[in-house]
Amino acid sequence: MALLRIDDLTVSFGSVAAVRGLSLEIAEGESLGLVGESGSGKSVTSLAILRLLEESATVTGRIEFEGRDLLALAPEAMRSLRGRAIAMIFQEPMTALNPVMPVGEQIAEAVREHQRGLSRRQVREQVLDAMTAVALPDPAHRCGDYPHQFSGGQRQRVLIAMAIANRPRLLIADEPTTALDVTVQAQILDLLRNLRERFGLTMLFISHDLAVVSQVADRVAVMRHGLLLEEASRQAIFREPLHPYTRSLLGAVPTMRTELDRPLATLQGIERGQSDPGFTADMLSLPLREVSPGHRARLK
Repeated sequence: MALLRIDDLTVSFGSVAAVRGLSLEIAEGESLGLVGESGSGKSVTSLAILRLLEESATVTGRIEFEGRDLLALAPEAMRSLRGRAIAMIFQEPMTALNPVMPVGEQIAEAVREHQRGLSRRQVREQVLDAMTAVALPDPAHRCGDYPHQFSGGQRQRVLIAMAIANRPRLLIADEPTTALDVTVQAQILDLLRNLRERFGLTMLFISHDLAVVSQVADRVAVMRHGLLLEEASRQAIFREPLHPYTRSLLGAVPTMRTELDRPLATLQGIERGQSDPGFTADMLSLPLREVSPGHRARLK
């Protein structure tokens, strides 16, 4: 049964469509990787789920969580879900964290907001439990430290601790490893896998990096220009990619099997002031059809 169901979601900013008729499902306990280059609509989709888009955005369609349409919920009901039932890990910790507030107090703030009535001791215990769960060293002492006193990887762990402190059912991770070096990136991915197993998390993992997504996702959805181009299991996407864009994404990443005398695949960009050369009106009319069980692609 789907925990999250997105049906015909369209998000526009004035005359510019950032997401075009997106339909996706994430089953309970599943991890879905949402992949695409910058500007493909990935982060806009995640912000639409949480209803954090600016007022200039026009959102149509339906986003169901546990059978309830999030777009139709009253603001108070949405606030009660945001941070408790649905939590998000943002991309840049130094932007997401308050630089003048101890990290323990920032985690405590998230706990108090959604678990009213807890004593100070109970809140502190939950803060320390969350910091321990993400393997932050000496949480009893470090909870009083400020963000600048932590390394980049540790700050990302603080954000993850804030996200899991209330034991959400859905965790949205928006490019959580982009600003980290490869060693710390591997540690964060391993942490997310462990937390998912430990707490039974359902996860939407957003990234432009297919190599990263391959380590955390059960299924992969590929977006470009706001359109869902292909969706399949992780194994099918990497073994039998159907859409040319998916093949280009895979071909742009070097591996141990990459032939040294062949150039990597490149993606055509957009020049300033020009229209997007990779998007044409007929792309919207192409059906997203099921080519094989569980494998959908938008093909001519």
